[in-house]
Amino acid sequence: MPPHGRRRLSCLTITLALFFLFVSTASAVSAVLGIDLGTEYIKTALVKPGIPLEIVLTKDSKRKETAAVAFKPSKASKQDPDVFPERVYGGDALALSARFPGDVYPNLKPLLAQHFQSSDLVSVYKSRHPELQPLSSKERGTVGFKSSSFQQGDDLFLVEELLAMELKNIRANALAMAGKASTIRDVVITIPPFYTAEEKRAVVMAAELAGLRILSLISDGLAVGLNYATSRTFPTINEGGQPEVHLVYDMGAGSASATILRFQGRTVKDIGKFNKTVQEVQVLGTGWETSLGGDVLNQVIVDDMLEKFADSPGVKKLGAQMEQIKQHGRTMAKLWKESERLRQVLSANTETQASFEGLYHDDVNFRYKVTRAEFERLASKYTEKVKTPITMALESAKLSLSDLESVILHGGAVRTPFIQQELETIVGSSDKIRTNVNSDEAAVFGAAFKAASISPSFRVKEIRTGDTPGFASGAWWTADGKEKQQKLFTPTSIIGAEKQVTFKVLEDFTFTLYQQVFSQSGQKIEVPVTEVQTKNMTASVKKLEDTFGCAGADISTRFAIRLGPTDGLPEVVSGTVSCEATEKKGGVVDGMKDLFGFGSKKGEQKPLAEDAEGAESSSLTVNAETATSSPKESQTAEPVSAEQTPDEKRKEATKKTQTIYIDFTSEPAGLPQLSTETLQRIKDRLSAFDDSDRSRVRREETLNTLEAFAYKARDLLEDESFISASTASQRGEIEDKFKAASDWLYGEGAEATRQTLKERLDELRGLVNPVQKRKDEAVKRPEAVKSLQDALDQVKVMVDVVKQAQESYSIQLEMASSTSSSLADSASSASDSSTISASPETTSTSSAIVDDFADLDDDPLTSSTSSPDSTATLSTPLPPQPPPYTEADLTSLIFTRDEVQSWLDAKLAAQAKLSPSDDPAILASDLTAKSTELNQQVMKILQKQMKANRPPPPPPKKPGTGTKGGKKAAKKGTKNSVNIEDLLKDLSPQEREEIERAMKDAEGKTNGEDSSGKGAEKLKEKMMKKMEHEEL
Repeated sequence: MPPHGRRRLSCLTITLALFFLFVSTASAVSAVLGIDLGTEYIKTALVKPGIPLEIVLTKDSKRKETAAVAFKPSKASKQDPDVFPERVYGGDALALSARFPGDVYPNLKPLLAQHFQSSDLVSVYKSRHPELQPLSSKERGTVGFKSSSFQQGDDLFLVEELLAMELKNIRANALAMAGKASTIRDVVITIPPFYTAEEKRAVVMAAELAGLRILSLISDGLAVGLNYATSRTFPTINEGGQPEVHLVYDMGAGSASATILRFQGRTVKDIGKFNKTVQEVQVLGTGWETSLGGDVLNQVIVDDMLEKFADSPGVKKLGAQMEQIKQHGRTMAKLWKESERLRQVLSANTETQASFEGLYHDDVNFRYKVTRAEFERLASKYTEKVKTPITMALESAKLSLSDLESVILHGGAVRTPFIQQELETIVGSSDKIRTNVNSDEAAVFGAAFKAASISPSFRVKEIRTGDTPGFASGAWWTADGKEKQQKLFTPTSIIGAEKQVTFKVLEDFTFTLYQQVFSQSGQKIEVPVTEVQTKNMTASVKKLEDTFGCAGADISTRFAIRLGPTDGLPEVVSGTVSCEATEKKGGVVDGMKDLFGFGSKKGEQKPLAEDAEGAESSSLTVNAETATSSPKESQTAEPVSAEQTPDEKRKEATKKTQTIYIDFTSEPAGLPQLSTETLQRIKDRLSAFDDSDRSRVRREETLNTLEAFAYKARDLLEDESFISASTASQRGEIEDKFKAASDWLYGEGAEATRQTLKERLDELRGLVNPVQKRKDEAVKRPEAVKSLQDALDQVKVMVDVVKQAQESYSIQLEMASSTSSSLADSASSASDSSTISASPETTSTSSAIVDDFADLDDDPLTSSTSSPDSTATLSTPLPPQPPPYTEADLTSLIFTRDEVQSWLDAKLAAQAKLSPSDDPAILASDLTAKSTELNQQVMKILQKQMKANRPPPPPPKKPGTGTKGGKKAAKKGTKNSVNIEDLLKDLSPQEREEIERAMKDAEGKTNGEDSSGKGAEKLKEKMMKKMEHEEL
């Protein structure tokens, strides 16, 4: 195999590539999604042909979906372990938190890839949602949940699996918006700048479980900056412009981050000789604070409510302690849900209040009131943390506050008044604080724009982005018994950058790529990301030594390592071992050139010997042995040995780099990966949940149909037409059955299965549908009968038309036969008269005439001579055109008409004997079918008539052939151009003699006998008269 990067593609590979290219082109209309994956809310934007950057609405027509999923238990799921509980999403899930606090899972994002035993975030989450049961998963040690409403097995629900359910719900909403014919798979998801490799992989796993393919992960700040750049043009640095530097401060529910961005324009080469200006957005530095966000501020309000609630008289009377209240799931769910509303109200008002009924105990009510001043006092300890992300970002970018042109605010929690005041204090001026982007949707619009720019299905404004990994990365390995380490990328390296790294190792080894992240205490630690194991390195080095004579000290081992364009993690692209080896100049190609005399340089090529024997004796003989190369080697083969002439120069020795590519495997390091069996089990459970949800939807549809049918029956029993189409006993039975069904629906039927509901519905329909059918038929029948009668009338008219056409044809045929007989007798008399008057002089003259007109074009369809029989033939009238209708058409029309008329008379007679409550003897659908049959027969006849009346195509024009003069006449196509033979053929004998004399005069003019050309003028005059006579 040729070396990597220069492989020749086989025909099969090319065919498959073209096939997949065609498939990708055919699916170019597929939509893409941008998802802003927040802690509290998930926002989604759709890009589809015809729908550019549109927010995906929830089922409640909201522009953002609450990041929560709940399992709603039912009696069936509790009784039958094979029945899955109902899944509820978004705001509907939070609404269940007071009833089922142990089955509502909100704000899962902070728990992604967190170790159950060592992460502080796990304990914080459990304190906020005490009714939930987080546990440690067996394979990975990360967080999983045990659901009390799920009876199948003891397997935990991993955070990634629950997040996959939320993403599936998002995808379903997008598909409903895009249309059934659309496919949605590609997506770009926003992540915080502090996400490590484990957290990024957790997001990717959740997306894949949801059936999504991640085109790219994009940091929150860059997504906002990309949306900021879509509607703006920045100074072009090629033309001396200065780039703009802005800071995006994003504070959501879970964290706060700062991203410094550089915006600039750049003129680059376009297609051909043209240039174009593109916009560039590049991340210069990032900073974050994971202990500052909306949830932390909500916790401040919850703690204050708990303290005041514990001091209330009702709680003291119960003797409940603070810890008991905190462990009460329903109480904490109500307080946590209300704290979010209170904080949002305080952003616009100076005070607010909340009331709770039956809090902690049915007899305990609680009223809470808070002012903005009190809230800011409670949250004062977080004021200093507002500055942390900005300071960290400036240090990373090596900039100062004076270098910033503005601070762009994004996120829901950034609207908090004291947060904005603190930012103004940090920046030094309120003029730099900008709210010129949508603080809720800028990130999701930026992610959707990024997805559209990556997808080949869309063409958008060219904006080049440069994201950063956020953490430094490097490599570990062991060589000669010593631990080696090398730094590769910095926190501000551009994602997609590639480096060539040299390892002084000559045998198979393992090395690890790592990230330098922050521990919970704030210390930098090195965490493994990827483990790389070489496969053929030892054998490749040996081949270099044995085949090419390379010394071990001269062999170089290199790996190309880059920051992956999708997730920004370090990855190995390729690896090689190489050395410089000495080889003879030239190869097989050069040897063949020398063989045929094309390889000599300036003046060295000699002419071949003149005699053939010398040429044959000096021919070269190619040896059978040729050099062979390794499939993964990049080298030049040895030249073919050949007999050399004494005058040929000796080949010079040269140095060339011999390269062999290394086979290697890469495995994710850090958290253990889920086994194939576990992944399949999760996918099967998600599919079973989907099937259960679809079955539940169908059951609800059946239940709704049954309820609607029960109400409809009440109206039908009061309808006069329904009463007339039914008997009293039938109405009494319907009334009893529907009353029983209505009572059953509000009792046992509320938890009945879909099959039971369907059986009840079919039973009721069996009673109502026959009566309803009689009622509908009574309404439709008169119109259908009228339509059929009209169709019969049309057939009768068409039968008369066909008969008249056939009779007319018969009469014309008889007249044509009589006329032909008369013409035949006249032609016989004319033939006898012409024979008697003919003489030898006339015959010789005719021959002369033909010779005189030899240079004129002949009509290929007309003979040069004429006979008396031809005159009779031309005078015979054409036979009449037969009609397009056949006798079979007439027979078919009459048969169909009579058959349908008989059927209609019999059915109408039978229907007249029935009462309105009897089943009809004739259906409207049967009448319509008969009408259609008759109309088809009529249309068949009309189509034949249309084809017969269609004018024939014009005959093709025939170009002039023959002499030069004839060609010119045909080309000009003038009005006076005539066919002489045609004219002579139709003349009488006396007229023909006159024309012949005129033609003789014209010939005399040509021989010089008539210089005035009077003969030609006479001929022209005679011919023009003949043409005028023909026109008349």
